[in-house]
Amino acid sequence: MTAETIIQSLASGLLMGLLYGLIAAGLALIFGLMDVVNFAHGEFLMIAMYVTFFLFAFFAVDPLLSAPLVAAALFVFGAVVYLLIVRFAVRAKANAGMVQIFSTFGLAIVMRGLAQYFFTPDYRSITHSWLGGKTISIGGIFLPVPQLCGAFVAIAAFVALYFFINRTDFGRALEATREDAGAVALVGIDKNRVFALGWGLGAALVGLAGAIMAIFFYIYPDVGASFALIAYVTVALGGFGSVFGAFAGGLIVGLVEASTALILPPSLKSIGIYAVYLLVVFVRPRGLFGSM
Repeated sequence: MTAETIIQSLASGLLMGLLYGLIAAGLALIFGLMDVVNFAHGEFLMIAMYVTFFLFAFFAVDPLLSAPLVAAALFVFGAVVYLLIVRFAVRAKANAGMVQIFSTFGLAIVMRGLAQYFFTPDYRSITHSWLGGKTISIGGIFLPVPQLCGAFVAIAAFVALYFFINRTDFGRALEATREDAGAVALVGIDKNRVFALGWGLGAALVGLAGAIMAIFFYIYPDVGASFALIAYVTVALGGFGSVFGAFAGGLIVGLVEASTALILPPSLKSIGIYAVYLLVVFVRPRGLFGSM
């Protein structure tokens, strides 16, 4: 194992880690806002990848151009999911926690089943995209252009999210609702509107990640399941409810995954992720940046 091999692997892990962080950010945002875990988060990613694929297949829209459209579509989808399903689940008078869990878990099963029925279980991929199959060399380290682009998109999304949350009126309303959903009603803020927009924003983030990942990853009905598990670990590692903890957690997960693949067979690379997660849970149960 040479130094160049190690650097190559860590660089690839860093790029994927930024995408993991972007996927997990939407999950962390929703949990921080409502204390609800979206168990259909992986299926949101799957839908985003299929939308990207069909825009390319039928309208020849490159994923790089369709990414904003996919994010906008997922924003609407996330808001609708809150208004039609989650809004009623959180009002349950008995076993509210279980109702919330099974409502989003049931949604995940329905979405996956519909995808298998309408799209078939076949693996699909986007061929001949602008970035597909391209690499660049930096100091002898080869970086795949799609993952590099995804990393830049993830950084830009986190920067935009930071300014949105801290510098806009809606961002302040989001933070206020997150702190005390009951008190904000006294100053005229409609918490259901804030929750709907929060779900939409969380879905838009995963939609953006899905559009980029569709360039270099196979698309099939179960594609979201493995990434959802990584997203849950990333959120728990960074701290439940901490959006920027998800960013840091994604970087850690990507680097740990790459490091594990250097030592163990690639098929066992997830072992390192879960080992680090268990270590953090024992030492700091609320996560690295959580305040729970």
